[in-house]
Amino acid sequence: MRCPYCGANNDIVTDTREREDGRVIRRRRYCRECGRKFTTKEMLVNLPVMVRKRDGRREVFDREKLRKGIEIACNKRPITPEQIDEIVGKIEGKIQDMKVREVESRIIGELVMDILKEVDDVAYVRFASVYRKFQDKEEFLRELSRLKEE
Repeated sequence: MRCPYCGANNDIVTDTREREDGRVIRRRRYCRECGRKFTTKEMLVNLPVMVRKRDGRREVFDREKLRKGIEIACNKRPITPEQIDEIVGKIEGKIQDMKVREVESRIIGELVMDILKEVDDVAYVRFASVYRKFQDKEEFLRELSRLKEE
C-alpha cells in the first residue's frame, strides 16, 4: 500500500479490525519512510445489484449515494461518521443477504428508516419526510404521533 503522505510503498499493519459484520476490514498502517500513520479499508467486492426506482428506471446500487442521503438526514445530530458507515454497511449487507440481482428502492428506503428509527428519532423523521414525500404538515404530524406511540 502506498503512503498517502510520501508515496512510499514501505508500511506495516499495526492494527486490523472487522467492521460492518465482517464485510469490511479496517487496517491501521505505519509508513516506515515518513513515520506517519494512515488507515485503509478493504471491502468485499460483490456482483452489482440493480435498484428499481419508483418510476421504473433501473440503476446500479451506489453505496455513496446511500451514504449521502443518510448523512443529510443525520446533519447536526450526534451521529458520528463511523456510525453512518456502520448503517450503510448494515443496509448493504442486508441487500447482499437477499441474494437478488435487483431490489426496489422502496425496500432500501424502508431498511434505512428501520435503522434510523433505532439510532436517532430526528434523523428518522428527516429521512422519512423526504422518502415518503410528505405533502403537508398533517402527514408530518401523523408520522410524529406514530413515532411517539412506539
